[in-house]
Amino acid sequence: MNNNKKTLTAILAPCLIINACSSIQTTPDYTFTLAVIPDTQNMTDFTRQRDQGFALDSSEIFLDQMRHIASKAESQGGEIAFVASVGDVWQHQTTNYDEDHYRRGLTAIENPHLAGNLDTHEEVFSFEIPTAAAGYEYISEAGIPFGVAPGNHDYDAIWALAAFPPNLDKPEDELELSTEDLGNLHVAGLANFRSVFGSDSDFFRDKDWYISAYNGGDNSAQLFSAGGYTFLHITLEMQAGPPMLAWAQQVIDANPGLPTIVTTHDYMNAQGERVHSPIQNLAIADPQQNGSSQALWDNFLSKNDQIFMLLCGHQLGQALRVDENDYGNLVYQILADYQERGQAGVDAGQALRENGLTWGIGDGWYRELDFDLSGDAALVHVKTYSSHYGAYSSNLQSYPDWYKEQENPELTDAQFYAADEYTIIMGDFFERFGEPQLQGFSFSNPRFQPTIGIGLD
Repeated sequence: MNNNKKTLTAILAPCLIINACSSIQTTPDYTFTLAVIPDTQNMTDFTRQRDQGFALDSSEIFLDQMRHIASKAESQGGEIAFVASVGDVWQHQTTNYDEDHYRRGLTAIENPHLAGNLDTHEEVFSFEIPTAAAGYEYISEAGIPFGVAPGNHDYDAIWALAAFPPNLDKPEDELELSTEDLGNLHVAGLANFRSVFGSDSDFFRDKDWYISAYNGGDNSAQLFSAGGYTFLHITLEMQAGPPMLAWAQQVIDANPGLPTIVTTHDYMNAQGERVHSPIQNLAIADPQQNGSSQALWDNFLSKNDQIFMLLCGHQLGQALRVDENDYGNLVYQILADYQERGQAGVDAGQALRENGLTWGIGDGWYRELDFDLSGDAALVHVKTYSSHYGAYSSNLQSYPDWYKEQENPELTDAQFYAADEYTIIMGDFFERFGEPQLQGFSFSNPRFQPTIGIGLD
């Protein structure tokens, strides 16, 4: 076990949002909310709509979710100061070929085990991308700065790698979820993603808070002001490798001392282990461009003391991992992925899958991270809310009955509730980043240099 691994003090407690009383604040406001949007691809999937025979329009759940988040913007009298998306915004790829990867030897093979993951559809252009863009338009119109990290579904191309053939000799009921048995999927190309979220897109062009991008917006950086600080947010593409991390380091170096949050798609599983999906390990296939989660920690996260939080999705479930960085300070790594939640479909009369599971559409669940920087210790109240059900997880009696078996069956009901609502006590935050500064607060505020070597005992 990593000797640096710390156990987080987490408590189940009601988490109160403190709403702004007016647009003109008469007292200092040391609170704000960061909204985290987990994988939404099943809601924007063109096949999970009424005109395709589905029981409801899943896209409406997505659009309602985005409208709800926008309604809580600071500009609307709410507390949301920033929105971070962990990616997988839409569902399907549009090709099974990428010229650059093929030229470097990353060619395809037929793989019957993974054939269902290789479908490409033109409806990405006619439905899925426009639906996603319409949702984020609500966020943009509300004036909320935001960043989107691309997920594997957001890439242009997907194929099964010839270098990792499937085991066709093993009986199907003995196959394990591993590259050795099932092979390995690869993805490439983000032209589709850049068409919506590129640095020259309508969302980000000329925005003063959008400060840097790599490869036209595949990776990006934003600033936002809240709670008396200027925060730096960096999005990294899935399993980002040496070129992306070199760019991210330049962003850090150009913005020293700012409290920094990193958002990426695939980083850890529901057990809090830094491992990738076994059948989509980009790093072992293409180490020139991709890297492992452990390499991300070792080479970037742990070596930059101003990074205090990482957000991720991709792997179903919830997890919180806390580690000391190289300076003895804590980094909070948070997973949330609700894409396979399908109770809304059941409510609408949608039949179950052949395996007895629901058709995942996400049910409108997303995360709210309520920062409270008013006390002796900085607090983050982590809550989980469904815009579809109009409730926080802790207020739904049926919550574990609907979702626990598929996501974290080893947990008790109380533990399952606790995984989606808890409080992080950031005891080293003020020592690292200084006291909040509310007078003349703007992007041009003095930037606080981190204090080295201070952590929780």
